Amino acid sequence: MSDHKALLEKLAACAAACEHCMNACLEEDDVKMMENCIKTDRDCAKICQLTASFVAADSPFQSHILEICEKICRQCAEECGSHDHDHCQECARACEDCAEACAVAA
Repeated sequence: MSDHKALLEKLAACAAACEHCMNACLEEDDVKMMENCIKTDRDCAKICQLTASFVAADSPFQSHILEICEKICRQCAEECGSHDHDHCQECARACEDCAEACAVAA
């Protein structure tokens, strides 16, 4: 598992950033405008948590999950990056970092 320490840290950081962004989006004045961001954050946080459990277990299916996680992280980075809010920009960076880590590990 020590081989996967950096990847697990990226997955955890991404999930946390997505949870934070999702909650912060719910506090924005125009929540409806943030609907896609909120939903994408939710899905990204979930896939990062699931991926971490597959990686920690050294599952034979982890490469498949890593590929899906990379795609969702990239989509979340794109969505969050399209908003000017600090929490969205921070989330976009965490998602991009996680996507890169997943791509390398897959």
